[in-house]
Amino acid sequence: MSLEKSEKQLSQLIKDKKPKTIMQEVKRIFCLNYPQKEFYRILYCYAKILELFNGDFQGYKKCDTSYHDLNHTMDAVLASARLMDGYNLTKKKISVELAVNLLIAALLHDTGYIQKITEEGGTGARFTIKHVQRSVDFLVKNNTQLKINQSDVEIISHIIKSTGLQIKIDKIDFFSPDERIAGSILGSADLLGQMSSRDYLEKLLFLYSEFKEAKIPGFNTEFDILRKTIDFFKITKRKLVKDYGDVYHYAFIHFEERFGIKENLYMKAIKRHIDYINDIILDDRSNFRKKLKRSKK
Repeated sequence: MSLEKSEKQLSQLIKDKKPKTIMQEVKRIFCLNYPQKEFYRILYCYAKILELFNGDFQGYKKCDTSYHDLNHTMDAVLASARLMDGYNLTKKKISVELAVNLLIAALLHDTGYIQKITEEGGTGARFTIKHVQRSVDFLVKNNTQLKINQSDVEIISHIIKSTGLQIKIDKIDFFSPDERIAGSILGSADLLGQMSSRDYLEKLLFLYSEFKEAKIPGFNTEFDILRKTIDFFKITKRKLVKDYGDVYHYAFIHFEERFGIKENLYMKAIKRHIDYINDIILDDRSNFRKKLKRSKK
């Protein structure tokens, strides 16, 4: 499967961003490496995550964060599947048990933003700083309902914790080197998925609102989110290399082997976004908010 040069864009590899479509692609990638029957636990957890984000999971409200929404979760799940596939094509294949736990962790990694029915006074954005631990807490509390074996809870917890920007991955007590690889894949996928997304730029103002509610310092105006995004990209690159051991390069292997594209389309899309933000910062002739809303072509 190959694409013409003009079509080598990340957003064009699947027909739309509907969760169902993304999950079909995740399943296709998974089944290139593992038996289809092993995907059922991932699919069941996905169905429960749909219920959670839609407000149909007992004890929890509907997702009310506009940046960390279901689409963001699905971007991370797909990026995890692609990185894992590239890793499997290059290294010793990750075991099917760990592969399942990795994709379940990706589905659960931002459940900490979802408010309980009993929580009042704002949106889930107020939990930004502690959302990773809340995601782990959600898993621990609901593993039976999610049909996740108790023996897998701690492994999935370790992988979820790997997404924390303030958490040093060296401090996580992984049970094996492969488990650390899984954590590095999800940590990388979380960053790559959101920053490469086709709607990343227009969702930055949603991220600003979440940061304001969470009282994260340094975001006094909407324009600050643009400046800070440039800094965040520098931090992201360091984290991808230093903390996550360059596993983001396995996206290149995936795109080359499965699509005949010799590019890391994630990094290409992110660079395009950063270049565009730099242009906005340098151009003060018109309202920057209008420029963030880009064509869907």
